[in-house]
Amino acid sequence: MTFEPQWKQDFDRDGFVVLRQYVDADEAANVDSQIDRFIRDLLPTAPATTAFYEDPDDPSSIMRLQNMLEHDEWFHELYYSESMAGLARHLLGDEVVGKNLQWFNKPAGVGGPTPPHQDGFYFMLEPNEAITLWLALDHIDEENGCVRYVRGTHHDGMRPHQRSNVIGFSQGITDYGDADTAREEPVHAKPGDLFAHHSMTMHRADPNPSRRRRAALGFVYFAASANEDKDRSEAYRQKLYEQWEKEGRL
Repeated sequence: MTFEPQWKQDFDRDGFVVLRQYVDADEAANVDSQIDRFIRDLLPTAPATTAFYEDPDDPSSIMRLQNMLEHDEWFHELYYSESMAGLARHLLGDEVVGKNLQWFNKPAGVGGPTPPHQDGFYFMLEPNEAITLWLALDHIDEENGCVRYVRGTHHDGMRPHQRSNVIGFSQGITDYGDADTAREEPVHAKPGDLFAHHSMTMHRADPNPSRRRRAALGFVYFAASANEDKDRSEAYRQKLYEQWEKEGRL
């Protein structure tokens, strides 16, 4: 598979790159059907922390599935395929360590906002070198909550974060202000478009009050040269899960 040098140049400069029709419409539709199968056949017996809901009393309001490659061979193969893991290696300029495969969803009418954040705050890496590949599965625009990137912010260091009230996005940037908002770039997408962003790139998304779903599959990889504080990371996750379980949000 061929990866264009320009993709890495854009990624290194901007902290994100947009690859239009990275997979064709039929492939994107197949991914979508496999997610439906996962929800129907595997989710009922998966750990409670596999799914997060906008409304725990409404099974149709799933806003995130995570650790999908650990529960299903089809997603495991997709995650480690050259088209995905190979692209991550190309853009990071390093070997990669597989971390997570997540379905990000904003259900029509009830999908909540994604607070401004840097993925690296959750990852606890040194150096903070990681990437998320974001494969769009719907037509996405401002109306249903497109991703908004702030170009070049992966060069600026970690901004302060504190706990948010958004399930699945436990932390948000505390000093995200008008100057940041003015620099946002909303990225529209069609099924099969792929965005890739660095772990230090600031981004957010609005809620989805529309009648259209907004879904994407997210592939998270750490650079092999990055060291993860695994004990601290696991303790943080367990604390969050305990809190969300008490709140009835899992």
